Amino acid sequence: MAFFKKSPWLLHYDASSCNGCDIEVLACLTPLYDVERFGCLLTGDPKQSDIFLITGGVNHRNIQIIKNLYDQMPEPKVVVAIGICAYSGGVFSECYNIEGGVASVIPVDVYVPGCAAKPESIIDGVVKALGILEAKQAARGKKQIPAVTEAQGA
Repeated sequence: MAFFKKSPWLLHYDASSCNGCDIEVLACLTPLYDVERFGCLLTGDPKQSDIFLITGGVNHRNIQIIKNLYDQMPEPKVVVAIGICAYSGGVFSECYNIEGGVASVIPVDVYVPGCAAKPESIIDGVVKALGILEAKQAARGKKQIPAVTEAQGA
């Protein structure tokens, strides 16, 4: 359980944003905000990621991509929707190609408000995601896996 607190890996995906929130996510990695002080590491591999950071609204072209990235992530995993577009489509919600927010495709654990979301808010969302990740890991540890027994009378 302490593993997640020390080294969570982040996967960032821009669904279809104006890039305002994406720039702020990258600002979190700079020495000024330094999200790496929490042990976070940005990766491009969903199979090694613990926290899924997603910005922008969902459109019909990226629904399957978002589902695929989410499905490739190992359990437990946490989704952080960054910005108003990831929440509801934002200013683009009336556009012909926007289907809505991220929650219309995958479950979201943490919402980070803003247009564009501030780096401080994004870091706060990541810290909250760390707590959720640890809680999910603890819940998985409590579940008992039933013992496998051989079939009788084969």
